[in-house]
Amino acid sequence: MGLSVVAISGGMDSCVTLAIASAGGPVGGLHVKYGQRTEERELRAFKAVADHYGVESRLVVALDYLKKIGGSSLTDESRPIPRTEPRSGGVPSTYVPFRNAHVLSVAVSWAEAMGADSVYVGSVEEDSSGYPDCRAEFYDAFGAAVEAGTRPDTHIRIVTPLISMSKAEIVKKGIELNVPFGLTWSCYEPPVDEKACGLCESCRLRIKGFKEAGARDPLSYAAMP
Repeated sequence: MGLSVVAISGGMDSCVTLAIASAGGPVGGLHVKYGQRTEERELRAFKAVADHYGVESRLVVALDYLKKIGGSSLTDESRPIPRTEPRSGGVPSTYVPFRNAHVLSVAVSWAEAMGADSVYVGSVEEDSSGYPDCRAEFYDAFGAAVEAGTRPDTHIRIVTPLISMSKAEIVKKGIELNVPFGLTWSCYEPPVDEKACGLCESCRLRIKGFKEAGARDPLSYAAMP
């Protein structure tokens, strides 16, 4: 297997994805800052995870225009972060409009420049908050665009190994691969005394996943749902 680019947010899903990709060959780690509330904490998590897996080739990109575009409570601090269970059938305020397309575009550009043959993304459709750019059909369509929009001799696969997994299944997979979950950060809020809030959608999904997997979450929480 050739070189792969892995989008690493610093969260548990991207860390498990990195573990899967690393088992198949060399990787380059991409981290994107876009003015999110937890930008500094996520960057620290990215560096810690990349260090753990010995990722030498790294690219950190600032997409600050996503904050200027707005439309998300992750980037607009005047909008509250929901502290309820994710609701089915709707798109939550934490959705950043078409964010994953921007991340993928950077990843594919870097992959083509380096001669990589795949881009790994840790998106989850089945047990997520309902983001439209986390669906399998989105990645299938983007993969077709990549094939049409890159050099004729370039063939880059978009790989989403967790797309149909539940959070509990992801936790179990991570444990199987000895993933350092303690280095990751999932909370939508900045840390308080290095603790995650425990009540936002992302914390709730993570806590639920560890509980259903029968495993201990190494992160500390300010509150529990």
